[in-house]
Amino acid sequence: MQIVCVIPARLDSSRLPHKPLQTIAGQPLIRLVAGRARDLGCCDHIVVATDALQVIEAVGGLGVEAVLTSPCHRNGTERVAEVMGFTRFRTADVVVNLQGDQPFVAEAAIRGVIELVQGEAALATVGAPLRKPDLENPHTVKVFVDAGGNAVAFTRQAQPPPGADGEALHHVGVYGYRPEALARWASAAPVDEEVAQGLEQLRPLSYGARIAVCRINEHAAPEIDTIDDLRKAEEFLTVFR
Repeated sequence: MQIVCVIPARLDSSRLPHKPLQTIAGQPLIRLVAGRARDLGCCDHIVVATDALQVIEAVGGLGVEAVLTSPCHRNGTERVAEVMGFTRFRTADVVVNLQGDQPFVAEAAIRGVIELVQGEAALATVGAPLRKPDLENPHTVKVFVDAGGNAVAFTRQAQPPPGADGEALHHVGVYGYRPEALARWASAAPVDEEVAQGLEQLRPLSYGARIAVCRINEHAAPEIDTIDDLRKAEEFLTVFR
């Protein structure tokens, strides 16, 4: 079984410009993320997919592959789908999308989505216990999960969307896909709510797709969305190591 992990890394971000190249303890963010994915050893191939040569240079010598992709993609999933269209990856059984702001991603998160996709799920993602301060934080994406372990809603707001029954978890930026499900997601037209909230996962939900959620027991590690997150990540790194 071939498992490919793709790390989409767009150079420009509306909340944190040149995010992949921002440094934590002297290391570019994208280098830390790719190195973490490599060290965990969960996947057969690690691929950084970017629209900038600077990002490719930042992961040089790590032992991971880095490829230039279209600058026109609207989100990470579309960038991952382009990579999976390359001839050498068309025989993959499981695709993992590790968001490029996850330098401390838990091993349980990656292994969890892989196990779900190896089972019955076509699409999977990760939820972690939600701290009260994060409930009010618009940078923290919340996922509401039903009794069957499937996502019913994603939001940045503190209040659940109408009809979003179920437990609220901290959404972690890791996805697993069967290749055909990834292709359907990337080729579907964007929906208004996805654009308004900047949450690409609202697209497949709106079309009736099921997204299985792997619940991990540990709190989500720091993600990098703002300059303040970089400072917190440096503090976390001393403990993480």
